[in-house]
Amino acid sequence: MSNVWGKSIRVSIFGESHGKGIGIILDGLPPGKDIDIDEINFYMDKRSPGKDELSTSRRERDEVEILSGLFNGKTTGAPLCGVIRNSDVRSSDYNPDLPRPGTADLTAYIKYHGYNDYRGGGHFSGRLTAPLTFAGSIARQILKRDRISIGAHILKISDVSDERFSEINHELLEELSKSSFPLINKKVQEDMKASILRAKEDSDSVGGVIECAAIGIPSGLGSPFFDSMESSISSMMFSIPAVKGIEFGAGFDIASMKGSEANDEIYLKDGSFYTKTNHGGGINGGITNGMPIVFRLAFRPTPSIKKPQNTVNLKTMTNTEISIQGRHDPCIVKRALVVVESALALCILDSMLSDRW
Repeated sequence: MSNVWGKSIRVSIFGESHGKGIGIILDGLPPGKDIDIDEINFYMDKRSPGKDELSTSRRERDEVEILSGLFNGKTTGAPLCGVIRNSDVRSSDYNPDLPRPGTADLTAYIKYHGYNDYRGGGHFSGRLTAPLTFAGSIARQILKRDRISIGAHILKISDVSDERFSEINHELLEELSKSSFPLINKKVQEDMKASILRAKEDSDSVGGVIECAAIGIPSGLGSPFFDSMESSISSMMFSIPAVKGIEFGAGFDIASMKGSEANDEIYLKDGSFYTKTNHGGGINGGITNGMPIVFRLAFRPTPSIKKPQNTVNLKTMTNTEISIQGRHDPCIVKRALVVVESALALCILDSMLSDRW
């Protein structure tokens, strides 16, 4: 069993949802990089729970205690360790004998022979995306100094859709990354929020799609086949609980195109290569081509809902029902945006350190 990701940067997440704390270790960061704690806190606040009726009522400040790897505001080159203490837990909401449908309760019970921490999903909880956001907030600060910008928007909530990216620039991505409800077409905001609230009132939940982009990526990052840029990004994105699908560029729509439509025609401008379209999402043969990286992620509806569902009593080994009474997001998409941006920052930095720096 392994809980480590990365080639040049080695990332390891630890802790459980209702334990004393959660955290992350980042090994391989270059020394001497200025880190702005206020900027880290801004992104941590975007992910933190309990801020409005669209999210869980669990309130966690998500303040990060940095134990090592940062001195006088700069990375030291030693492993950087950040810890976040849990303060608002209500473990009585969880029954170890009743696995919640759609969660990892049953698979964790089987794999770890019942010794797993079941409270709030334990190590499988979306709570563990807080340290991932912290690590990504460091990575994106390092990337920003090389004019690499990352931003994401809500493309879909239930059946309400935003527009896809068309023209991508640094200003747009910066605006999206600072917004509390980032959209390209802001007219759909109220319909999206209403869809979430209707599901909440009905003791249910909804899912959605996040579209993420990065600009300023140097060409030549990545490798063919097993260490392709798509492979690296996908492996990291699937570490985010609730992600069930990913597509790059034109994605599944490319299957309906002809080759003459799907191919991104190449041209030269001021000594640099560009493509007229970006159906490949900035990647060809597993290697970045200098165009914006663009991908979309499908997020499942939050599985912990109050509606009665069928499950099994693990103690009596009988069929039964469960109605989950804990505090959970009616839709995780809004809070997941900054997690996706942070995860992409780690992927890009890891690849740059491996291939360039």
